[in-house]
Amino acid sequence: MPADAKQRLAYIDWMRGLACLVMFQTHCYDSWLGPSARQTTFFKWSQLGGTLPAPLFLFLAGISFAMVTDRMRERGASGNETARATIKRGAEILALGFLFRVWEFVLGLPNSPWTDLLRVDILNMIGLSMIAMGCACWLTAKIWADAPAPVLRVRNLAVAAGSAFVIALFTPPLWSTWRPRWLPWYLESYINGVHIFGKPQPWLFPFFPWAGFAFAGLAAGFFLMTPWARTQPAKAIALLSVVGAAIAGIAWWADSFPLQLYADYDFWHTSPNFFLIRVGVVLGILLIAYVWCRWGAGQWGFSPLIQMGQTSLLVYWVHIEFVYGRFSILTKHGETIPRASLGLLTIFVSMVLLSIARGRWKRWKSARAT
Repeated sequence: MPADAKQRLAYIDWMRGLACLVMFQTHCYDSWLGPSARQTTFFKWSQLGGTLPAPLFLFLAGISFAMVTDRMRERGASGNETARATIKRGAEILALGFLFRVWEFVLGLPNSPWTDLLRVDILNMIGLSMIAMGCACWLTAKIWADAPAPVLRVRNLAVAAGSAFVIALFTPPLWSTWRPRWLPWYLESYINGVHIFGKPQPWLFPFFPWAGFAFAGLAAGFFLMTPWARTQPAKAIALLSVVGAAIAGIAWWADSFPLQLYADYDFWHTSPNFFLIRVGVVLGILLIAYVWCRWGAGQWGFSPLIQMGQTSLLVYWVHIEFVYGRFSILTKHGETIPRASLGLLTIFVSMVLLSIARGRWKRWKSARAT
């Protein structure tokens, strides 16, 4: 694999690993801290950090999706073949999301409600977003079937960016005044996260707004696959971070307007402005990841974040059981900040070791096969 390709994979894996680390601290402190610790500024900041892992995972899914799609086209795959492969992968992730819900339900018996089987979690949304992105790319290729590859790439980029913006714009009404109440709750939940509670729940991961981060990543990914970006990756990523900063700044400024477009405005959960600010933050993290992996310590020997990023699905699945599940390593809602921090360190080290073991097992299995 060329050095630039390895570099690209390294900083993407590093970002996934960072998302895992921030996710660990959010989940550990949320699960383990006792009532008094939960009233502290420390806890509030730890949970504010929890607004980043899901956007990072979805954004990176979009970038990876664009890279896979573009490379398949370069190898001569037709639009139908590309769509079939990418949508199939999205369906596999969605199926894993359902399997994870079954796993959690069984381990939670006899106290787990059957409705948890249909809860919209992050894996479900990553899979559904990939299916939606596959459909969007297929439709773009059908509409502009005669367009040369560079033109089609730009049009894919425009469709992806437009889709992200539209998803953000329609999130507030679909959570409030335009709620599709005529749908069964388990279907409406995929639109606004209503679940069984009669109103949307901010801790779930419905299509609106979460799929918007995947489409934002798809747009960024197609930009990074342009010939100029491939030859000047540092400049391309720096440009994306500047665009992200501008988007975040404009969104912050727009939020200060006294005139609001929506009857029910919730900045932290449905606001298009907060969505755009987070997109800007993620693009800034993209630059940090690239710089760290190219000129910093990101690849000086072993990198635990890159290692975890290569097996992010596995560490996500397993850590939930040892933080929230039946096998929690500490008492839920009963610990001090120091003890919960020690538990966080234990989870981090354990997940890195698990990731290493997974990688070695795959290499051993591959060697046996040859």
